[in-house]
Amino acid sequence: MKVRELGIAGAYAFTPEVFHDERGSFCSPLQEVPFADAVGRAPFPVAQASTSRSRRGVVRGVHFTALPRSMAKYVQCVAGRALDIVVDVRVGSPTFGRSEAVELSPSEPSALYLPVGVGHLFVALEDDTVMVYLLSTSYRADRERALHPFDPGLGLALPAGLDPVMSARDREAPSLAAALDAGLLPEYTACRAEEARHARG
Repeated sequence: MKVRELGIAGAYAFTPEVFHDERGSFCSPLQEVPFADAVGRAPFPVAQASTSRSRRGVVRGVHFTALPRSMAKYVQCVAGRALDIVVDVRVGSPTFGRSEAVELSPSEPSALYLPVGVGHLFVALEDDTVMVYLLSTSYRADRERALHPFDPGLGLALPAGLDPVMSARDREAPSLAAALDAGLLPEYTACRAEEARHARG
């Protein structure tokens, strides 16, 4: 398992070894020991596993969850191809406002760990792009928050020539500055405390 720390505090990319034979391939995208070595604790308790299927051009995000009961995520692309952009929206974080783009696909089966309070979006680069999410808490619509993906204040590295397909909620989402002014963004130390609670189970 190769582990790479992203430019977002506490976020990592995990790339497992892939074993090929005449039947196909096999890999283990989540492994306890490499995760614990990188993050400093065992993987979070998985409360929910979710999937999404998207056609080319779909943009989902920037999404994050409000405190308390915010969630950490472990994200992988199992079909198609996606550009995932991790965004630090935690007020007080040493990397607040930064983002990093990572291409995900089954041919390069990396998974991303997004700690509590970190946002992300993905762009489906092919039809039938399927994403799998492991979530540390159950999804609740009333805790879900969004930022506008084309906010110039975020300056996200979205693909050129994109004809985006977005939900009404994402089209109407606030900018980073507006969300900050409205007190909608999670606080870094509170996010870290939430992660510690996850670790204790």
